[in-house]
Amino acid sequence: MKRYIFLILMAGSFVSAVSAQQLMTASLYDMQGNLFNPATAGAKKHGIIGASYRTMWEGIDGGPQTEVLFGSAYIKSVKLGIGGYLYNDVTGPTKRTGIDMDYAYHIGMQNGGDFSIGLEARFQQFSIDKAKLQTSLGPNDPVLAGADTRFQGDAGFGLAYTGKKFEAGVSVSQLIQTKLNFYTGNLTTSEQGRLYRHYYLHSNYTWQVDESTKIIPNLLFIYLPNAPLEFQGGVRVEHKEVFWWGVGLRARQSWMLSAGVHIKKKFTIGYCFDIFSTPLSVFDSGSNGHEILMRYDFIK
Repeated sequence: MKRYIFLILMAGSFVSAVSAQQLMTASLYDMQGNLFNPATAGAKKHGIIGASYRTMWEGIDGGPQTEVLFGSAYIKSVKLGIGGYLYNDVTGPTKRTGIDMDYAYHIGMQNGGDFSIGLEARFQQFSIDKAKLQTSLGPNDPVLAGADTRFQGDAGFGLAYTGKKFEAGVSVSQLIQTKLNFYTGNLTTSEQGRLYRHYYLHSNYTWQVDESTKIIPNLLFIYLPNAPLEFQGGVRVEHKEVFWWGVGLRARQSWMLSAGVHIKKKFTIGYCFDIFSTPLSVFDSGSNGHEILMRYDFIK
């Protein structure tokens, strides 16, 4: 049983003793709409649709892989933003597939910015591939007698401010902390599998250096109770609203180098290369990560 717990913890597990991060992260999070805050749905005041693919520890079998399809829109007549995303997140023997639906009410402010309040509804299917665990677990291990999948729902809440230059927001996901109940036998368990709350604080600022160059610093904090505070920050430089490049840091984990292009201000293609230092060293084979983003903005 101890070996099983170790594997799950390494996979970003559900074990309460550590409360490891259960929801996926993204290096290009600020370009994926309402990925971390439902209140940002419709913040751009036009429709957005896109997709991203992220892989970590590319040279290691069972390394994390995440696919996301996202989108949002704004209904001006009722000042309502709607959005959401579909995702598939696989790490080793665990898999999370789900849908997130977001609704945000926008309140116009005198300075031209928007204050918004958002609600999130999330439905997820959690799966364990027992075939990948049989070599590490004994034939009588209670985990193998438990369920293969669990389908659960949860909710979230967020607040955001969106101005011409400055954006900021706070949110919480998996607010209800729904129990997973993978094991349904008669043995007493010392760990309780559940969805744990994720708290987010995000911000960015657009600095117009000259007529053709923008510098956009951004930051993201992620907090889970009983787990270290996670920080991700970086800066993106855009030239003539066509080409962009950026650098970033995910504290105690990796450096990030990114670049991309805007085609006719509507279609965006981006790529980010992650250089990991923890838990793998930069000297270990396969310690890198890759993220690819495509997004289309429905603007005139």
